[in-house]
Amino acid sequence: MDKIWLKSYPPGVPHDVQPEQYRSVAHLLEESFSKNASNPFSVCMDRWMTYGELDRHSAALGAYLQSLGLEPGSRVAIMLPNIPQFAVTMSAILRAGYTCVNVNPLYTARELEHQLKDSGATTIVILENFAHTLAEVIDHTAIKQVVMTSMGDQLGFLFGHWITFAVRNLAKMVPAYNLPLSNGRKLTTFTKALSLGESKKLTPSAATLDSIAFLQYTGGTTGLSKGAVLTHRNIVAAALQSEAWFTPALAKVGDLSKANSIAALPLYHIFALTLCLLAIRQGSRLTLIPNPRDIPKFVAVLKKRPFHMLPAVNTLFNALLQNTEFKTVDFSHLCVSQAGGMAATEKTAKQWQKVTGSNMIEGWGMSETCAIGTNNPVNNTQFSGNIGLPLPGIDIAIKDDAGNSLPLGESGELCIRGPNVMVGYYNQPEENAKAFTPDGFMRTGDIGIMDPQGYTRIIDRK
Repeated sequence: MDKIWLKSYPPGVPHDVQPEQYRSVAHLLEESFSKNASNPFSVCMDRWMTYGELDRHSAALGAYLQSLGLEPGSRVAIMLPNIPQFAVTMSAILRAGYTCVNVNPLYTARELEHQLKDSGATTIVILENFAHTLAEVIDHTAIKQVVMTSMGDQLGFLFGHWITFAVRNLAKMVPAYNLPLSNGRKLTTFTKALSLGESKKLTPSAATLDSIAFLQYTGGTTGLSKGAVLTHRNIVAAALQSEAWFTPALAKVGDLSKANSIAALPLYHIFALTLCLLAIRQGSRLTLIPNPRDIPKFVAVLKKRPFHMLPAVNTLFNALLQNTEFKTVDFSHLCVSQAGGMAATEKTAKQWQKVTGSNMIEGWGMSETCAIGTNNPVNNTQFSGNIGLPLPGIDIAIKDDAGNSLPLGESGELCIRGPNVMVGYYNQPEENAKAFTPDGFMRTGDIGIMDPQGYTRIIDRK
């Protein structure tokens, strides 16, 4: 089928992207760190981190990880909320030539054990608040190196120590744990790892676009979660696709390094992760929200800092709207209200438009597609109720059970192909055989219909 959706693209949006302009994700990171060294990258609890600091800290942690003798491509788990240590750790792993395994910090012991065993991770960087869960299962995993961080480790000496004290002793958010250190297992603090790494030289990653960058685990809604194998090409392509799609909406910002995105969705999730990498690609800044469930504190942050992009799920948009203080926030800078992760509702979208003056833009994607596969144009003036158009470089087909493409207007399984689509599930040959059609499309399990303008509406789950 011809790419009929291209005629519906907003002006200025390219039809394709070129991930080959980078050797790897590490190349993209290092280019941005060098170009934007003096610019702010993130702010958390009013403490800023520049791109230069992210560069230095991630190089130090990467050099420390290399000093452990890990083989190229080794899996390193990240079990962190939205705190500065996340970007430092992710960047360190990729720059050192290893593979990121993102872990939900709220996992149960059973879920954590499955993911660590399935991925074969030998190292984990974890916030001490969740160490009790790791302690329950570590003896059943291949973990040999634990890097433990505290909430305040990257928030400055005095303020950081106060935050860590408050989290441990006042809020009592660090349950007691006894981490077994037998069989050669080692525990190092995050600050000690950085200190040790600062005296070492980071060996540049030899990863290519075809190397594995992330094992991104699915939600496990149909059984045990599976690790989607995302290559450096997949990740770079997704960042470039997002940039191509959102840049027209951010044009009024002018200097994109001044653009501020709200990182309230968990960075271990593919949706927020891709938008984090988009910010790095643009040299823009992130406002980190460690606990978006605390709506009053979240709103207080929004009131003090102008923001241009707010990605959220429908329930979070709705929770913000229910807060009376939210209506007093200055929305004059808001360019993109991006909905994803779950279906957005027309009721929430209309209320959001009324309160903020910003239209909620709905998209669709999966861990397997590096987040956004389709999205509504950012210049839409009203909520559409569909999932939009394929992003640049992506093909969408509506197919029957045999893998045949169906005529326009007929319902069938939504299938996707493009440089952002995973190469398969980790160590799941049977699942991979079922996941792809003979012509290279990935089956999504969603039932959809495409209209003559190229917009798709999801009507059911297979």
